[in-house]
Amino acid sequence: MESVGDPSVLSKKLGGGPHGLGDPLDRSLRNVEIEVLIPKKMREKARDEKCFDEVKAFNECCKESSLFMVVTCRKENSALKECLNRWYQNEEFKNSCKEEYLSERSEFRRTGIPQKHRDKIK
Repeated sequence: MESVGDPSVLSKKLGGGPHGLGDPLDRSLRNVEIEVLIPKKMREKARDEKCFDEVKAFNECCKESSLFMVVTCRKENSALKECLNRWYQNEEFKNSCKEEYLSERSEFRRTGIPQKHRDKIK
């Protein structure tokens, strides 16, 4: 019986590299990265860095209002949504998040260490 070559199910593009995790220099994006992972990074970054004051005001309002927060915190909720939407529509912010994602993915492919573990090491 002849060997057919590399028995890997993944294409060379997805399975190559030093740890079999993909080429660290590859900058192409899969649909799941474009539609799910980069928008997730945008949401987290907008929430934690760009709209910090709005998130804080909304959280404080919700804590103070408990059951009536739906009615009581409309103003804070609107301000938060407006801030988040403004950042989601910002092309420079989108590109920044995309570049950050690609950099993290490249580092993962190069080292084999996930981002959350690299953060703990630092």
